[in-house]
Amino acid sequence: MMSRTYAVAVAGATGAVGETMLRLLEERNFPVRHLRLLASERSAGTSLTFRGEEIKVEQLGHGSFEGIEIALFSAGATRSHEFAPAAARAGAVVIDNSSAFRMDPDIPLVVPEINPDALAGYRTRGIIANPNCTTIVMLMPLKPLHDYGRVRRVIATSYQAVSGAGAKGIEELRQQTLAWASGRPIEIRTFPKQIAFNVIPHIDAFQPNGYTKEELKLVFETRKILGDETIGVSPTTVRVPVFTAHSVAMNVETERKIGADKAKELLSKMPGLVVMDEPEADRYPVPLMAAGQDDCFVGRIREDLTNERALNLWVVGDQLRKGAALNAIQIAELLIDRYL
Repeated sequence: MMSRTYAVAVAGATGAVGETMLRLLEERNFPVRHLRLLASERSAGTSLTFRGEEIKVEQLGHGSFEGIEIALFSAGATRSHEFAPAAARAGAVVIDNSSAFRMDPDIPLVVPEINPDALAGYRTRGIIANPNCTTIVMLMPLKPLHDYGRVRRVIATSYQAVSGAGAKGIEELRQQTLAWASGRPIEIRTFPKQIAFNVIPHIDAFQPNGYTKEELKLVFETRKILGDETIGVSPTTVRVPVFTAHSVAMNVETERKIGADKAKELLSKMPGLVVMDEPEADRYPVPLMAAGQDDCFVGRIREDLTNERALNLWVVGDQLRKGAALNAIQIAELLIDRYL
């Protein structure tokens, strides 16, 4: 595996996910022969370090992908719509982290531990979509439960870190906390309400049905990835004053009764998922311990008091890593292993 090396481009290299991609390419010894860093005009000309070498950031354009074999995109949906097809036409396989292509029926939406066979569909348009970060974290424990007992309905409430909104989200929480501590006025710029010492049940734009775009992503992406349009997902997404790692509280109803003990057995066998469920010893997942980790962590696994075929559980994952950059790079590794 991976005896070849590849010309790789990172579009959106100076953003929070782009910089995490660079770290992971290095940490995982990804077979990079040549690395091209791309960003907006504002960031072009700056430099980033990769394997001890300073690499200048170039402006993202339609001609940026000549000779590139794998293009990792984290530049936002608008830029992905504009530039990802150009990258594919130039011969690169695009792995896109934005929402631009996720629900296109001819573009695979992939979590390697969950639906690796879907990757074969990349040949149609040369583009692979990376799911929403919260969807990935939620699906890591959902997949083994679905395989065993067939999930019929999920009630999911997310607790999403500010870094999900990028560097500006991190800075807003930091600045508001400093302002509160020093008695200065708190400025609101990035989020619709003050985020310091607060929670906001509003992520992305509200839709006519009262749900936000972020919430609807959990509905439609879950069905596409698990290949089951009958799964019911009832979502609420909440921004919380945490810097890194998203959490999701889930009530999962299955067709076949699973039970807490069997669920723990199934979840413990899921690659990329760690069961941490010893409440008597205060051992359960929290965002601080998940930040910077590749695995997701699941705990508080218990049977629903009102429904014998339902379970409650709590899952936490670093949305910049498994929820975004790591998943994209795992897709690239799988692509190399199977197809390139």
